[in-house]
Amino acid sequence: MGMSQRVECPGGVPPWPTVALRLGTPQMRMIDGQLAFPDEEPPADWRELRIAMNGVMVTVKRDEDAVEVVTWGNADENMRAAWDAVAAAFHV
Repeated sequence: MGMSQRVECPGGVPPWPTVALRLGTPQMRMIDGQLAFPDEEPPADWRELRIAMNGVMVTVKRDEDAVEVVTWGNADENMRAAWDAVAAAFHV
């Protein structure tokens, strides 16, 4: 079981390079269901990302003008911090 939070992006979902810069050093794990290299950049039309940071993994699902940030498993303090940081990085 996981937790999710939706982040509205009225101006459109920001491009991944902008979000990655806000996050510092996230590592890509999957792009649209496919394994990815840690430094791989998703295409502009990505639908789902799994990123790792601070030892935890966060899933980001993209809609037209919002993203859903999802955590899986037990959300300890480190997981919640990463979850909140990813949501904040998409907030415009």
